[in-house]
Amino acid sequence: MRLGTPLAYNATKILLLGSGELGKEFTIETQRLGIEVIAVDSYENAPAQQVAHRSYVIDMKNGQQIKNLVYREKPDFIVPEIEAIDTQALIELEKEGFNVVPCAKAVNYTMNRIGIRRLAAEEVGLPTSKYRFASTLEDYKKAISEIGLPAVVKPVMSSSGKGQSIVKDESEIEKAWHYAQENARGKGGEVIIEEFIDFDYEITLLTVRTKNQGTLFCPPIGHVQVDGDYWESWQPHPMSETALEKAKDIAKKITDALGGYGIFGCELFVKGDMVWFNEISPRPHDTGMVTLISQNMSEFEIHLRAILGLPIHIKMTEKAGASYCFHAKDFSVAPEYEGLEKALTIPDTKVRIFGKPTTRPKRRMGVALAAGETVEEARRKAKEVAAKIKVIEKKL
Repeated sequence: MRLGTPLAYNATKILLLGSGELGKEFTIETQRLGIEVIAVDSYENAPAQQVAHRSYVIDMKNGQQIKNLVYREKPDFIVPEIEAIDTQALIELEKEGFNVVPCAKAVNYTMNRIGIRRLAAEEVGLPTSKYRFASTLEDYKKAISEIGLPAVVKPVMSSSGKGQSIVKDESEIEKAWHYAQENARGKGGEVIIEEFIDFDYEITLLTVRTKNQGTLFCPPIGHVQVDGDYWESWQPHPMSETALEKAKDIAKKITDALGGYGIFGCELFVKGDMVWFNEISPRPHDTGMVTLISQNMSEFEIHLRAILGLPIHIKMTEKAGASYCFHAKDFSVAPEYEGLEKALTIPDTKVRIFGKPTTRPKRRMGVALAAGETVEEARRKAKEVAAKIKVIEKKL
């Protein structure tokens, strides 16, 4: 591996597709190694664009716009940070010789819940909840009757929990259908209906495919989601050795099937020693923000090293870690933040403000990080820090 000089003729270039908070932390890691980053998003001044060498605003669901930008910049690596991308364009670019991270197949499968669920359950043979797909209200109601209640309903095309709901009784069936349609990527479409598994907890197992070290794993991350969206996470999450080995086996099998090099966020349901595959992301995971304080290498550094083929050595710090998000409450522009001086009086804590230029209800604006002697202490401190930070929204 030979790295060039940024902004010079021999620069090593990364084209980042999606420039949110995860992309921002990844870009900071690339800057430390002198890699030139071109950050792309659908709006100006996205978090990663603020720390990249150059930025573009395009419609990333428009394959031709992606291709035009790739031909112009000729990056060494194309790194997707979000799911709302024309993945067919990435497949075609990979065939032309461009390096898509972790690979175009992985990005294409995981952006569509039909593809990844069928790959996991039907081809790889992983344990999953029972599921059906439906594209009409009639088929949807039939699927609900076959799966039974309670059931989980999600748009096939969505991310970060958008459009997801749990149907507990018949009065909620049509409401869940319309909610999924309204929050799907694009204009409605197919939904997935899943059996509700009465699990004890859900984990994210960050799984790393490397060129020279095989498959590596970070300690399991526990998390809390609100309306399907990450709110809080902690590491390590306690679980039996049997369950952990099953989780690693599932994560390795699905990432081997997807291929490529980089970090994957594998979401798993656990009940006792039983483990079910849920979903997977071929990139750093939002719940993995906790690794900024809990590990010697964050998930962002690990992802970069795996992409470049550099050695990776993962270990926990001496203390447990936790993260807790703080959110906006309304629509506004140029928000301000108060309470940092009080929040950071709590020892072994950090704050990351994402720098998003606008707010909307429930939008993640930053995250509090904390270390503690126990997971419980770290979680308490992270929540306390987040509570002290106030997002000041200027009315539009």
